[in-house]
Amino acid sequence: MNNIKKILGLVWLLAGPVLIYFLVSGAIENIDPAGKKEINNPVIWCIIILIFLPIAIGISIFGWYAWKNEYDHLPEESSDL
Repeated sequence: MNNIKKILGLVWLLAGPVLIYFLVSGAIENIDPAGKKEINNPVIWCIIILIFLPIAIGISIFGWYAWKNEYDHLPEESSDL
């Protein structure tokens, strides 16, 4: 089980930057001042990026801790803390 946690930690660690890349590239691709749709509005893309950027960073931090085996022994009681 610990090996699965470590492998999935690497997946989460890499998923954060990939998510950020797709958010920014999607914004660059869809922002068009002459566009008539709401998806072309840069304000909406700024809001989307500002919401999902901390989530992507948190995913990477979670993956880092899983990769470094921080979740191998989880406390079962409050005295284990």
